[in-house]
Amino acid sequence: MLIEDLGTVAYQDAFAHQEELVAAVFRNELEERILLVEHFPVYTIGRSGDDGNILDPSIEVFRTNRGGDITFHGLGQLVGYPILRLGHRGKDLRHYLRFLEEVLICVADDFGVASYRVPGRTGVWTDRGKLASIGVGVRHWVTMHGFALNVNTDLSFFERIHPCGIRGCPMTSLSDLCGNHVPMEEVKSRFIINFGELLNTWLPLGVSLAV
Repeated sequence: MLIEDLGTVAYQDAFAHQEELVAAVFRNELEERILLVEHFPVYTIGRSGDDGNILDPSIEVFRTNRGGDITFHGLGQLVGYPILRLGHRGKDLRHYLRFLEEVLICVADDFGVASYRVPGRTGVWTDRGKLASIGVGVRHWVTMHGFALNVNTDLSFFERIHPCGIRGCPMTSLSDLCGNHVPMEEVKSRFIINFGELLNTWLPLGVSLAV
Protein backbone atom coordinates (compact mmCIF):
# COMPACT_ATOMS: atom_id res chain seq x y z
CA MET A 1 0.00 0.00 0.00
CA LEU A 2 1.44 3.35 -1.05
CA ILE A 3 1.49 6.03 1.66
CA GLU A 4 1.44 9.72 0.73
CA ASP A 5 2.32 11.89 3.73
CA LEU A 6 1.30 15.36 2.58
CA GLY A 7 2.20 17.16 5.81
CA THR A 8 0.04 20.17 6.63
CA VAL A 9 -2.19 21.25 3.74
CA ALA A 10 -5.38 23.23 3.20
CA TYR A 11 -8.51 21.10 3.11
CA GLN A 12 -9.45 22.30 -0.38
CA ASP A 13 -6.05 21.28 -1.78
CA ALA A 14 -6.28 17.80 -0.29
CA PHE A 15 -9.83 17.44 -1.61
CA ALA A 16 -8.75 18.37 -5.15
CA HIS A 17 -5.84 15.91 -4.92
CA GLN A 18 -8.22 13.15 -3.82
CA GLU A 19 -10.51 13.74 -6.76
CA GLU A 20 -7.60 13.43 -9.19
CA LEU A 21 -6.39 10.23 -7.52
CA VAL A 22 -9.83 8.63 -7.40
CA ALA A 23 -10.25 9.14 -11.14
CA ALA A 24 -6.78 7.75 -11.87
CA VAL A 25 -7.25 4.71 -9.61
CA PHE A 26 -10.61 3.99 -11.24
CA ARG A 27 -8.89 4.06 -14.66
CA ASN A 28 -6.23 1.65 -13.29
CA GLU A 29 -3.54 4.26 -13.91
CA LEU A 30 -2.46 4.37 -10.26
CA GLU A 31 -2.33 1.90 -7.39
CA GLU A 32 -4.36 2.17 -4.20
CA ARG A 33 -2.93 4.47 -1.55
CA ILE A 34 -3.55 6.37 1.68
CA LEU A 35 -3.12 10.12 2.07
CA LEU A 36 -2.06 11.23 5.56
CA VAL A 37 -2.43 14.92 6.36
CA GLU A 38 -2.93 17.59 8.97
CA HIS A 39 -5.19 20.46 7.97
CA PHE A 40 -5.13 24.14 8.73
CA PRO A 41 -8.22 24.85 10.87
CA VAL A 42 -11.42 24.26 8.91
CA TYR A 43 -15.01 23.16 9.47
CA THR A 44 -16.50 20.78 6.92
CA ILE A 45 -20.02 19.47 6.46
CA GLY A 46 -21.11 16.42 4.51
CA ARG A 47 -23.95 15.75 2.10
CA SER A 48 -26.47 15.02 4.85
CA GLY A 49 -25.28 17.82 7.13
CA ASP A 50 -27.72 20.08 8.95
CA ASP A 51 -26.95 23.79 9.21
CA GLY A 52 -28.61 23.71 12.62
CA ASN A 53 -25.49 22.00 13.93
CA ILE A 54 -23.45 25.16 13.34
CA LEU A 55 -23.60 26.96 16.69
CA ASP A 56 -21.49 29.96 15.67
CA PRO A 57 -22.87 31.60 12.50
CA SER A 58 -19.61 33.50 12.02
CA ILE A 59 -17.59 30.39 11.14
CA GLU A 60 -16.96 29.49 7.52
CA VAL A 61 -17.95 25.94 6.60
CA PHE A 62 -16.64 24.01 3.59
CA ARG A 63 -19.33 21.82 2.02
CA THR A 64 -18.07 18.56 0.65
CA ASN A 65 -19.30 15.28 -0.84
CA ARG A 66 -18.54 12.91 2.01
CA GLY A 67 -21.11 11.30 4.26
CA GLY A 68 -21.83 12.59 7.74
CA ASP A 69 -22.51 15.96 9.28
CA ILE A 70 -20.29 18.80 10.47
CA THR A 71 -16.83 18.33 11.96
CA PHE A 72 -13.61 20.22 12.60
CA HIS A 73 -10.15 19.58 11.16
CA GLY A 74 -7.06 21.25 12.54
CA LEU A 75 -3.45 21.00 13.59
CA GLY A 76 -2.61 18.10 15.86
CA GLN A 77 -5.21 15.90 14.21
CA LEU A 78 -4.27 12.96 12.00
CA VAL A 79 -6.50 12.86 8.93
CA GLY A 80 -6.39 9.87 6.60
CA TYR A 81 -7.88 9.50 3.14
CA PRO A 82 -7.70 5.90 1.85
CA ILE A 83 -8.11 5.62 -1.93
CA LEU A 84 -9.16 1.98 -2.28
CA ARG A 85 -10.86 -0.08 -4.98
CA LEU A 86 -13.75 -1.12 -2.76
CA GLY A 87 -15.41 -2.76 -5.75
CA HIS A 88 -12.57 -5.30 -5.64
CA ARG A 89 -12.71 -5.61 -1.84
CA GLY A 90 -16.27 -6.73 -1.18
CA LYS A 91 -18.30 -3.70 -2.25
CA ASP A 92 -19.67 -3.26 1.28
CA LEU A 93 -19.60 0.33 2.54
CA ARG A 94 -20.77 -0.48 6.07
CA HIS A 95 -18.06 -3.12 6.43
CA TYR A 96 -15.50 -0.60 5.20
CA LEU A 97 -16.58 1.84 7.92
CA ARG A 98 -16.23 -0.88 10.56
CA PHE A 99 -12.75 -1.62 9.17
CA LEU A 100 -11.66 2.00 9.61
CA GLU A 101 -13.03 1.97 13.15
CA GLU A 102 -11.13 -1.22 13.92
CA VAL A 103 -7.84 0.24 12.67
CA LEU A 104 -8.28 3.34 14.85
CA ILE A 105 -9.30 1.30 17.88
CA CYS A 106 -6.06 -0.66 17.48
CA VAL A 107 -4.05 2.56 17.15
CA ALA A 108 -5.57 3.93 20.36
CA ASP A 109 -4.81 0.64 22.12
CA ASP A 110 -1.15 0.97 21.10
CA PHE A 111 -1.06 4.14 23.23
CA GLY A 112 -2.83 2.54 26.18
CA VAL A 113 -6.22 4.08 25.37
CA ALA A 114 -9.33 1.89 25.51
CA SER A 115 -11.81 2.82 22.77
CA TYR A 116 -14.86 1.27 21.18
CA ARG A 117 -17.75 1.57 18.77
CA VAL A 118 -21.17 2.95 19.70
CA PRO A 119 -24.00 1.03 18.00
CA GLY A 120 -25.77 3.13 15.40
CA ARG A 121 -23.05 5.79 15.29
CA THR A 122 -19.96 5.86 13.09
CA GLY A 123 -16.62 6.69 14.71
CA VAL A 124 -14.48 5.73 17.69
CA TRP A 125 -15.43 6.55 21.27
CA THR A 126 -13.93 6.45 24.76
CA ASP A 127 -15.44 6.84 28.22
CA ARG A 128 -14.42 10.51 28.05
CA GLY A 129 -15.75 11.36 24.61
CA LYS A 130 -15.40 10.80 20.91
CA LEU A 131 -11.84 10.22 19.79
CA ALA A 132 -12.16 9.84 16.02
CA SER A 133 -14.69 10.85 13.38
CA ILE A 134 -15.26 9.04 10.10
CA GLY A 135 -16.97 10.26 6.94
CA VAL A 136 -16.36 8.65 3.57
CA GLY A 137 -17.35 8.92 -0.05
CA VAL A 138 -17.32 6.41 -2.90
CA ARG A 139 -17.10 7.15 -6.61
CA HIS A 140 -17.34 4.18 -8.99
CA TRP A 141 -16.59 2.11 -5.86
CA VAL A 142 -13.28 3.89 -5.29
CA THR A 143 -13.16 5.36 -1.80
CA MET A 144 -12.32 8.92 -0.81
CA HIS A 145 -12.44 11.04 2.37
CA GLY A 146 -11.87 8.99 5.52
CA PHE A 147 -11.13 9.63 9.18
CA ALA A 148 -9.93 12.28 11.62
CA LEU A 149 -8.15 11.08 14.77
CA ASN A 150 -7.66 13.67 17.50
CA VAL A 151 -4.06 13.40 18.64
CA ASN A 152 -2.99 16.77 20.07
CA THR A 153 -6.01 18.69 18.77
CA ASP A 154 -7.26 21.92 20.33
CA LEU A 155 -10.66 20.59 21.36
CA SER A 156 -12.12 24.04 21.96
CA PHE A 157 -12.84 24.29 18.21
CA PHE A 158 -15.55 21.66 18.63
CA GLU A 159 -17.47 23.92 21.00
CA ARG A 160 -18.73 25.97 18.04
CA ILE A 161 -20.61 23.02 16.48
CA HIS A 162 -22.61 19.92 17.32
CA PRO A 163 -19.82 17.49 16.32
CA CYS A 164 -21.06 15.02 13.71
CA GLY A 165 -24.55 16.38 14.33
CA ILE A 166 -24.66 15.00 17.89
CA ARG A 167 -25.89 17.46 20.52
CA GLY A 168 -23.82 17.54 23.68
CA CYS A 169 -21.15 15.31 22.14
CA PRO A 170 -17.92 15.50 24.18
CA MET A 171 -14.72 15.27 22.14
CA THR A 172 -11.38 14.00 23.36
CA SER A 173 -7.86 13.35 22.06
CA LEU A 174 -5.00 10.93 22.60
CA SER A 175 -2.99 13.60 24.42
CA ASP A 176 -5.96 14.42 26.64
CA LEU A 177 -6.42 10.77 27.52
CA CYS A 178 -2.69 10.01 27.91
CA GLY A 179 -2.02 13.15 29.94
CA ASN A 180 0.86 14.25 27.72
CA HIS A 181 1.78 15.30 24.19
CA VAL A 182 1.68 12.35 21.78
CA PRO A 183 4.23 12.43 18.92
CA MET A 184 2.37 12.58 15.64
CA GLU A 185 5.03 10.55 13.82
CA GLU A 186 4.48 7.68 16.26
CA VAL A 187 0.73 7.82 15.64
CA LYS A 188 1.28 7.77 11.87
CA SER A 189 3.60 4.78 12.23
CA ARG A 190 1.11 2.83 14.33
CA PHE A 191 -1.69 3.66 11.92
CA ILE A 192 0.29 2.45 8.89
CA ILE A 193 1.18 -0.79 10.66
CA ASN A 194 -2.36 -1.51 11.86
CA PHE A 195 -3.91 -0.57 8.52
CA GLY A 196 -1.55 -2.91 6.71
CA GLU A 197 -2.10 -5.79 9.14
CA LEU A 198 -5.90 -5.56 9.02
CA LEU A 199 -6.52 -4.64 5.38
CA ASN A 200 -6.30 -8.07 3.78
CA THR A 201 -8.19 -9.71 6.64
CA TRP A 202 -11.09 -7.26 6.60
CA LEU A 203 -11.02 -6.25 2.92
CA PRO A 204 -9.25 -8.95 0.90
CA LEU A 205 -8.81 -8.37 -2.78
CA GLY A 206 -11.21 -10.51 -4.79
CA VAL A 207 -12.62 -10.71 -8.28
CA SER A 208 -13.41 -7.50 -10.09
CA LEU A 209 -17.00 -6.41 -9.68
CA ALA A 210 -19.10 -4.52 -12.20
CA VAL A 211 -19.31 -0.77 -11.61
